[in-house]
Amino acid sequence: MADPKGFLKLKRESGSYRPVEERLKDYREVSVSRSPDLSVDQASRCMDCGTPFCHWACPIANYIPEWNDLVFNKKWDKAFEMLSNMNNFPEFTGRLCPALCEYSCVLGINDDPVTIRENELAIIEYAFSNNLVPAVKPSAKTGKKVAVIGSGPAGLACADQLNKAGHEVTVYEKDRNPGGILRYGIPDFKLDKKIVERRINLMKQSGVKFEAGVNAGVDVRAEELMNKFDAMVICAGSRTPRDMKIEGRELKGVYFAMDYLMQSNRRVSGEKIESEIIDAAGKNVVVIGGGDTGSDCVGTARRQGANSVVQLELLPCPPETRSKDYPWPFYPVLLKTTSSHEEGCNRQWSVSTKKFLGKNGKLTGLSCVKVDFSQRYANNRPVMKEVPGSEFEIAADMVVLAMGFVGPEKIGMISGLQLELDVRGNIRADADFMTSKKGVFAAGDARRGQSLIVWAISEGRKAAQNVDKFLMGKTRLPSV
Repeated sequence: MADPKGFLKLKRESGSYRPVEERLKDYREVSVSRSPDLSVDQASRCMDCGTPFCHWACPIANYIPEWNDLVFNKKWDKAFEMLSNMNNFPEFTGRLCPALCEYSCVLGINDDPVTIRENELAIIEYAFSNNLVPAVKPSAKTGKKVAVIGSGPAGLACADQLNKAGHEVTVYEKDRNPGGILRYGIPDFKLDKKIVERRINLMKQSGVKFEAGVNAGVDVRAEELMNKFDAMVICAGSRTPRDMKIEGRELKGVYFAMDYLMQSNRRVSGEKIESEIIDAAGKNVVVIGGGDTGSDCVGTARRQGANSVVQLELLPCPPETRSKDYPWPFYPVLLKTTSSHEEGCNRQWSVSTKKFLGKNGKLTGLSCVKVDFSQRYANNRPVMKEVPGSEFEIAADMVVLAMGFVGPEKIGMISGLQLELDVRGNIRADADFMTSKKGVFAAGDARRGQSLIVWAISEGRKAAQNVDKFLMGKTRLPSV
C-alpha cells in the first residue's frame, strides 16, 4: 500500500494560497495547484492500516487507499478510473469538501493525516489535462424519461447516474445557467466557474439535457411534468434562509448571504443585474454567522473593498484540537480559519445581536451582548444566558445574514404536487427516496436539510439507483 514507510519519511505538506495582497485584487481561485511529484510524495504517506476509516467516513465510499497507492506508483489513469467509480465530480469535492475522510485517517491518531482531498484533486486535474475524461454515452437506451429538478451537486450527480443507466434525462434549473449553488452560491475564488462549465459540457456531450431559466412548478406546471416524464427527482436544495426577526430588521442595508453571494457571482461572470446592487465597497460590514457561507461573504466583501469586516458567531469559539466530545475517528467541531479569514476579518464569538440600529431608514450599526453557554439543561443541552453588563454596539453600513437555511422553497414543485414535509420542513421521503407522490423522488438538501457537497453527491447517486429500480424493476447502478 503505497510506501509502507512513507509516513515515517515525509510529513504532511498541504497546498498553498496565492499571496493575500495579490488575490484580493481578483476573483481567481486562491489555491495554488501543486506539482504531480508532490502529490506522489504525499500519497506515499497513506498507511497499510488494515481498516481504512477514511473509506468509512466518506459519504460516497471513495476507494481512498487504493487510489493513493496508484498515485504513488504514478498510475494516474488507473487512479482516475478508480476515483471516478465512486465520485462523479472530484473536481468539486477536491476544492470544496471539508474532507471528513482526513479526520478519520488512521495516521491522524498520532500524526498529521494524509492530504486525501488534495490528492483527489490532483488525480482529476491530471486526468483532465491528459484527456482522460471522456464524454461517455450509454450503450443502450431504456426509453424512459426522467426529470431532475435542480442542477446543484445532488441534481447533477443524479442526472449523471441516470444517464449512465440509459434513461433520457432532462435537468431543469430556474437560474440563467446550470450549476445551482456551484455556479451561483460558491465564490469564484473557491471554485472557478470554468470548472463547473467544463463538467456540464461533458454531461451535455454524454446526453444529458439542460433546461435553464425554467422554474419547474412555476413556469411549467408540476402536473405537466408528471405527464411528460416517467419519474422526477427534486434536488432543489435548501434555499429558504434563516432570518433574524429583531428590531430594525427592515432597515436598508441588511441582506441575506445567498442574495449577496449570488449577485456577486453574477457580476463577476458579467450577467446583467436588474435588482439593487449589493456592494461592500467603502462600507463597514458585519457578517452574522460563523460557517462556510459566512466565510465566503467575508472574502467577497474584502474583494469589493469593504472598509472593515466583522464576523459574529452566537456559539463559543471552538477548540483548535479535538475535545473529548469528538474523539477519533468522528468529524470534530474545530476552529476553522479559512483563506477569507486570513484576508482580514475581526472574528467574535458568543455574541447575540439584539437589534439593528439605523437613521432615516438606513442601517448604522448593531446592538449586541455577550452570551454564556457554560450551564446545561437536564438533557445536557447548553443554556444560553446573556452576560450582565456586556452590551456593546458595532458600527455597520451593511449586515449579511449567514445563519444557515431552514428548508427548501415551498412554492413550485412542493406546493404544486402537495408533497408531504418532515418535522424540519424538508421533503419527506422514504428509504427509497420516494416522496409521498408515486414516481416523484427527492434528494440532497431538499430531503436531508442543509449539508455538505459530498453528501449531496451521495444523495444524488442513491436517488438515481432507486429511480432506476423503480423504472426497470432492477438496477445495476451502485448504491453509493
